[in-house]
Amino acid sequence: MIEAFHIEALAHISPAWPVIIGGLIAAIIPNFTLRKALALAVPVMALVLWFNPAAPGTYGIIEFGGFTLETFRYDPLSRIWGLVFIIAAFINAIYGLHEKDRLADTMGMIYAGAGLGAVFAGDLLTLFFFWELTAISSVFLIWGSRNNAAYKAGLRYLAIHILSGVLLLAGAVIRASETGSWAFDETLSIETTGGFLIFLAFGIKCAFPLLHNWLQDAYPKATITGAVVLSAFTTKLAVYALARGYAGTDILIYIGAVMTAFPVFFAVVENDLRKVLAYSLNNQLGFMVVGVGVGTELALNGAAAHAFVHIIYKALLFMSMGAVLLRVGTVKASELGGLFKSMPATAVFCLIGAASISAFPLFSGFVAKALTLAAVAQEGHVIVWFVLIFASAGVLEHSGIKIPYFAFFAHDRGLRVREAPANMLIAMFLAAALCLWFGIFYGNLYEMLPFPEAALYYEPYTFDHIVGQMQLLLGAMFAFTLLVRFGLYPEEKRSENVDSDWVYRRFGDGALRWIWAMMDRLTAAIGNVINAVGRKLGGRMFQAFSPIGALSRDIPSGLLAIWTSALLAIVLLIAYLAP
Repeated sequence: MIEAFHIEALAHISPAWPVIIGGLIAAIIPNFTLRKALALAVPVMALVLWFNPAAPGTYGIIEFGGFTLETFRYDPLSRIWGLVFIIAAFINAIYGLHEKDRLADTMGMIYAGAGLGAVFAGDLLTLFFFWELTAISSVFLIWGSRNNAAYKAGLRYLAIHILSGVLLLAGAVIRASETGSWAFDETLSIETTGGFLIFLAFGIKCAFPLLHNWLQDAYPKATITGAVVLSAFTTKLAVYALARGYAGTDILIYIGAVMTAFPVFFAVVENDLRKVLAYSLNNQLGFMVVGVGVGTELALNGAAAHAFVHIIYKALLFMSMGAVLLRVGTVKASELGGLFKSMPATAVFCLIGAASISAFPLFSGFVAKALTLAAVAQEGHVIVWFVLIFASAGVLEHSGIKIPYFAFFAHDRGLRVREAPANMLIAMFLAAALCLWFGIFYGNLYEMLPFPEAALYYEPYTFDHIVGQMQLLLGAMFAFTLLVRFGLYPEEKRSENVDSDWVYRRFGDGALRWIWAMMDRLTAAIGNVINAVGRKLGGRMFQAFSPIGALSRDIPSGLLAIWTSALLAIVLLIAYLAP
């Protein structure tokens, strides 16, 4: 029998609940203004709850069905992720104020709340609940585009994320059967079956190499606001989960290094600028995964700091491209250019986001990425360090230069449109201000990190670091200029680039079509046999029971007497022989 809910503590409520409840309420509010006011209010309520705990600890414990669900674990790691998720939810709400889509408002809030719930989850069952809720709610931000491509991409997205949840639950159950614990902490290990399945679940959501294609497939097909919201939560939640459960796992160093490098080549030739940002997102995730894999205090600080600032500057870049898509109707590089004349504010905000992701001094990316690079160097991972340096130059090329250059400056095509709506500009301004604030006043960021003592002893603005970074950035800019000047830079063409998913989608699609055809033939054959048997049996039954059938004929009295005598003899024999 299911036990009744028993809440041990009401004083400390997870910041996730007001956001999720706000989303449910939004679903039944027809009034546009009230719905938008609610979307702005719930992150503020979540922030109040985020400040509520007096000290690190586990709050919001619920006893249900013999399980203890820890809904609010408040510690330095969950604290910083929770804060940036709340900031992202608020900025996203401002950015979407112009959108009159009740479903988008509802699912946007539930998705953000589910992300917060997963970050503050103290056990694997609670994590699983919010893990799946992020998948189910976020897919509607893709389907919101209401076209066939978005519908198919959403189905693929949902399938892969449901698979991630299934692996998470299976791993948790196996681990609990082996250890008796549902704890979501550093005791997870890829050396055990349960731990490996959980690791794989996290890897899918983190877009590990060869598991990454859902990201580039789905994000560019999402709605204008949906892409911004999606960029903030799912993958960074996975980085958090890895940092919580698998810090110091060596294989993550090499997985992360590959993640930083391979998207560079795809992003250079990609024509869809939102897809370029999706590849760039993969690149940035790699830096965080490397930091988690190194596992030292400085490295984990680097992963947390990078995740914090990345959510903000990546959202800024997606917001700027969303504004372009709203006004022009496309974000294809081959069809854009010269927009700085009619969208100057958006162009400036895009440049700030580009400078941040490229790690220019005085911008947030500089002070965050420096922590990871320093930690990798300190631990002697020389080859990985060089890969990260290459990837840093690559991200400057495809996100720092390509995005603003082809959207706002190159090839003036005479596009003259209105500037982005006021609410979009306000959201971009807030994100841009935070990019500069944390780049200049980096101590405010460092003191929020999981190991603030280790961070506060690190100084990013040293002469060697500034000069080295500027040499890297200026060298990459010079190379880009030369390639463009002499016509060697890959031409922006109307094309669809092929990624590794082509292999399994191509052959998988063929295999599924063959299986479907064979099943169709088998079903048809079985149906034919059943019909034939049915017709034959039906004919025999008709011959026996129809008005002109055998049983309806007159039976001669002599024959009837013989059969009656025979049956009576059988009955008497059975009665005689019965004990």
